[in-house]
Amino acid sequence: MRVITTTLLCLAIAMPTANAQIQPQTMQPTETMQGPGENWFISLARGGGRIFDATTGEMHGLINVSQMTPAIQPNTDRREFYATNIFWSRGNYGDRTDVLVVHDFENLAPIAEIELPQKSMIISFRNYIGLLSGGDHVASSNMTPAQSVSITDIANRRFVGEISTPGCSLILPVENNDFLTICGDGTLMLVGLDDDGEESNRVRSDEFFDVHEDAIYDRPVPRTDGWQLFSHGGKAFDVTTEGDQIVISGPWDLVTEEEREEGWWPGGGQLATLHKNLGLFYLIMHQGERYSHHEPGTEIWVFNTNTRRKIGTIEFESPIDNIMVTQEDEPRLIVGDEEGGTHVYDALTFSFERSIDGAGGALFEDL
Repeated sequence: MRVITTTLLCLAIAMPTANAQIQPQTMQPTETMQGPGENWFISLARGGGRIFDATTGEMHGLINVSQMTPAIQPNTDRREFYATNIFWSRGNYGDRTDVLVVHDFENLAPIAEIELPQKSMIISFRNYIGLLSGGDHVASSNMTPAQSVSITDIANRRFVGEISTPGCSLILPVENNDFLTICGDGTLMLVGLDDDGEESNRVRSDEFFDVHEDAIYDRPVPRTDGWQLFSHGGKAFDVTTEGDQIVISGPWDLVTEEEREEGWWPGGGQLATLHKNLGLFYLIMHQGERYSHHEPGTEIWVFNTNTRRKIGTIEFESPIDNIMVTQEDEPRLIVGDEEGGTHVYDALTFSFERSIDGAGGALFEDL
């Protein structure tokens, strides 16, 4: 007891001197991020986008977002990141504010906020936000439950307007500052925008899938010239646009009839990814019953989209939910398991390279 009393007395005497030496903290970041480098990616989880180098496993930064942010959209030309954020004045209740937040590349700090209608999507889907091809506009998804799209002018930091898309969801940017969206009647809709981000025209495709028999997944992946769509039953469609025309290929098989009889189905969260230049399509697969599309997978099947053939299989001991391939010449395949682990594979040889502690990705984005 004597020792403890003496220690506390000494601390009490020394405290005024120590307090005088303490400098006030500042929330302003002092470090800057050099990059992004090759095979860098964002792992979005728990209200933050963590930036990692897949070749080393090192973390290079953190983009703070709300718990209700569906995805983060990079813009390497402007060296900015965009994220729709939803905030309540009392944390989980109170007055609601929806904003598109702009973060810079150097220190990842928010540098602008653009207020949006209070109806932004809150589910973690990559295609609930998209940078349009002109580079000046970002589209973000709304549901109230009526579906619509908010257009933001990121060059002039202003909200342009809201475009109604009844029965159609997701944002698939294409050329000419336009975007596609998938509709519940088995069609695609193309919405054209002018240079100011205002709607100039819209067209609808013919029905190309039956939503009751074999619906299209709401996880499309971009190609060099359009988008790769795929169905719950294992059919793939190549989608491009020519002016105001939507061009959809005939379906090609990701799953053979024999594999289907063995119970193989696509499934998971972020369950597909495509290396655009190499034409390599990666898809999480599992054995189970039909309509088990939310089940994690035990294998990744790799397809050559040019020949439309399966060229490889990667097997896993633990079930996996999320995948993403980086777009470099020597790409890495980022794999998230159902326990929150993040693992890196060589995307060409399929060999395991490393696990990254603390990534915990629910959604991956290439940089």
